[in-house]
Amino acid sequence: MHFYDLFFLGVALAMDAFAVSVSRGLRTTRFRPGEGLALGATFGGFQALMPFIGWLLGASFTGVIEKYDHWIAFFILVILGIKTVWETAREKDDEAAGRDEPLKLRTLLLLGIATSIDALAAGVTLTVSEIPLWVSLLVIGGVTFVLSFLGVFLGNRFGSVFRKPACYLGGIILILIGVKMLLEGLGILAF
Repeated sequence: MHFYDLFFLGVALAMDAFAVSVSRGLRTTRFRPGEGLALGATFGGFQALMPFIGWLLGASFTGVIEKYDHWIAFFILVILGIKTVWETAREKDDEAAGRDEPLKLRTLLLLGIATSIDALAAGVTLTVSEIPLWVSLLVIGGVTFVLSFLGVFLGNRFGSVFRKPACYLGGIILILIGVKMLLEGLGILAF
């Protein structure tokens, strides 16, 4: 594996985290760099941790992990997406204009797990890489951090104009990512 292969692996693994970050940015009335940093650090940390765990487990447990990772991600993302759509439908317009729901630690950790669980299998490929493991993990985590922070920023810029429709869109994005991950895991879609 060359460095550019590693970089594109990092980008590919970060796409779900980026989409979830855009979704979160859509739900905020103002951009808060701290929230972007929190999402970036959580997603980047999980994207670095999961391949490390995959590297440690090696090929012996990869089959077991791959059997269930898409189901876990599906349930977490669909539940969070439905919750987002439900809460948006229930809030009054005057509440929506001035209220930002803070990101809860539990939600942040669940999103981190859901968006990075597929990276466990990618960690197995790092066992045959010529690039030192710590460099691989740093690149994967760093790329995810940057893309997640950027996703919150971009989502907020779009969402500040159309907040309530953007909240619906954010919830639907979470649901669609969950469905996409499930269909890929079942072999119905190949991306």
